[in-house]
Amino acid sequence: MTLPGWLAAAVLFLQLPIPLYWFVVHPLVKFWRRHPKAAYITGVLCSWPPVTVALVMYHRELFRSDWPPAGAIAAGLALIIFEGWLFWRVHRDLGTSRLVGRTELSGSGDIAYRGIYARIRHPRYTGSFLAILGACLLAGTRVIWVVAGVWLFVTLVAILFEERALRARFGATYEEYVRRVPRFLPLPGSARAHKR
Repeated sequence: MTLPGWLAAAVLFLQLPIPLYWFVVHPLVKFWRRHPKAAYITGVLCSWPPVTVALVMYHRELFRSDWPPAGAIAAGLALIIFEGWLFWRVHRDLGTSRLVGRTELSGSGDIAYRGIYARIRHPRYTGSFLAILGACLLAGTRVIWVVAGVWLFVTLVAILFEERALRARFGATYEEYVRRVPRFLPLPGSARAHKR
């Protein structure tokens, strides 16, 4: 596997499990709130090991054996770097506890209105999508694009579970936030969406 292939594999290892983790947590959040340590353990075991095994077993199908075109490398690297910036912004605006779901599992916290969350509701998922798109450009196989499509579908379902949980917790306040702030792409004026 080439250097771009290894970078693509690292990105996929970090990004692909994220919706799987939340797929375990969101649908059963009331149960997991009574067992938060078990939620973390179960979420991690149901997400990262299966993705790791799949990446190792199917690496020949997922990653090209030669270097991708220079344009694909440049675009892929740019998308991955931009995702790194988005992740930094999310971490800065939320902090580690909220990023890993501690407030969600405790049932505490509030809606994040500041920083990047004043522009888009799901910057972490937006960043993951961009990173996976970058990894697909670096990996350069048809199979990886199919994997990305399946991942996108699973992610959208996980987001629907998350939004359902947020509506149940915050009601009309969250509905107002949804009305003002787009899911994935910032719109003109969305920075002024909700001042608190």
